[in-house]
Amino acid sequence: MYINAIGYYIPEGRVDNEYFLNINGLTSEWIEQRTGIRTRSRVSEGENVDSMAQEAIDSIIDRLPYDIKDVDLIVAASYSVYDTVATTAHIVQRNYGIEGAKAVYASSACSSFINGMEIIEGYFASGKCKKAMLICAEQNSYYSNDSDPKSGHLWGDAAVVYFVSKDRVSDSDIKIEEIYTEGLGHLGKGPDGVKLRPKVDGITMPDGRDVFMYACKYMIHALEKAMANNGSTVEDMKYLITHQANKRIVAQVAHRLGMPMERFLNNIEELGNTGSASAPLVFAQNLDKFEKGDKTALVVFGGGYSCGCLILRI
Repeated sequence: MYINAIGYYIPEGRVDNEYFLNINGLTSEWIEQRTGIRTRSRVSEGENVDSMAQEAIDSIIDRLPYDIKDVDLIVAASYSVYDTVATTAHIVQRNYGIEGAKAVYASSACSSFINGMEIIEGYFASGKCKKAMLICAEQNSYYSNDSDPKSGHLWGDAAVVYFVSKDRVSDSDIKIEEIYTEGLGHLGKGPDGVKLRPKVDGITMPDGRDVFMYACKYMIHALEKAMANNGSTVEDMKYLITHQANKRIVAQVAHRLGMPMERFLNNIEELGNTGSASAPLVFAQNLDKFEKGDKTALVVFGGGYSCGCLILRI
């Protein structure tokens, strides 16, 4: 499998830490010390998951090495959907006239991107599809409650799109060398660690300590599983990109792997937790840091729980 093109969209709006003092009583210093977040991205009026997805596609469509109508599989992978019936995949199919393509929606919380890649892998292996579009768009602000002192200050909005082919299309393609995912619903607080119940209280994280503990452990677990399958080591990776949930989690993962923080790419300080879009978005924002032949790993952890790792060769 190969990545042919990557597009993304980050809303212009920013909410800084000072905003929360009068909302949930948390100081800017308290938030930054515990999360590493200084500002978080927010959509403007009239924007949503579907519009962000379209902006991400439009940012790259002119550089796509084939007609977008050649795509025969559209996967929307996220958890903060605008509509669970007319999903982002179907909206995109309509807006770009991609007739005959399969269109599906999948969610594994913040692991959704890598699970989406695995779904594409399965369609390719079955011979049913050859070119796919993977969309991760999260409008956390649609569901989050700013007054929630446990997690209301975490969330950002963004979208990213990856065009993927079964066979190499051009010399600039990025090779997908390994995809690993694992469901972890049996561990710890599991399904109740992070919840999104729109008619109850929106997106919440009742037990951040439990999430922190398992995220640190199982992002490393997913990385090690993927590297073992791929015959790679940590030293082979130019950079590592983790899910942007909490900068302290990144620091803990770096410490346990014995790697300096300089080897970890981040955007959480400015954008906050952008959910399943976060790790693929960091990679997209930092493509110019890589040279031909470089390897990198994207490792994620999702509420529910779940984990995953994607190993790429530039």
